[in-house]
Amino acid sequence: MPKPWSPLSPAARKARLLAGLDEVGRGPLAGPVVAAAVVLPADFPIDELADSKSLRPARRRLLSDLIRNHCAVGVASLPAPAIDRLNIRAASLEAMRRAILALPVVPDFALVDGRDIPPGLPCPAEAVVKGDATVAAIAAASLVAKVARDAIMVKAAGEFPGYGFEKHMGYGSRAHLAALPEKGLTPLHRLSFAPCRAIARNSLQF
Repeated sequence: MPKPWSPLSPAARKARLLAGLDEVGRGPLAGPVVAAAVVLPADFPIDELADSKSLRPARRRLLSDLIRNHCAVGVASLPAPAIDRLNIRAASLEAMRRAILALPVVPDFALVDGRDIPPGLPCPAEAVVKGDATVAAIAAASLVAKVARDAIMVKAAGEFPGYGFEKHMGYGSRAHLAALPEKGLTPLHRLSFAPCRAIARNSLQF
């Protein structure tokens, strides 16, 4: 197991296979929530992950490929209808549960970014607030999840042009909010989120 940036708990230190778990896409108005689980091998160059938040997209993609080629990785997502049905918190936790189940190995322990531990994990786990900035395996999971979600939204931009999905990735940017009244909602939009709910309500009045 590679040395993390910050000290691990005794339970995590004992794990032979330690998984980092994170999700991206809680805040956007459109698109799925995507989660990833990553088990880093002992020889992985974790310093490459330290500044992943500030990297250009092309560099993030290269790092994501490196992680996928050298680590055990599981990725899962839940689309907008599931987010509307479950609520975003529950959907995020379910995406993380599915991501760890998608790993090709069963980890001994998982470190989860944030304050919540997804129910139904196949191993013990603990939550780490701001873990994507302090625990290498969580940072790797965060990077893989972001690259995967960005790819989904870039593809969505070709299917639904005019919203700017390839630029804001579904977040409520000024351009995205301006496009909603003009172009309406797509199947990617989260109807339980206020701006989309307002558009849906207005469309029913005509």
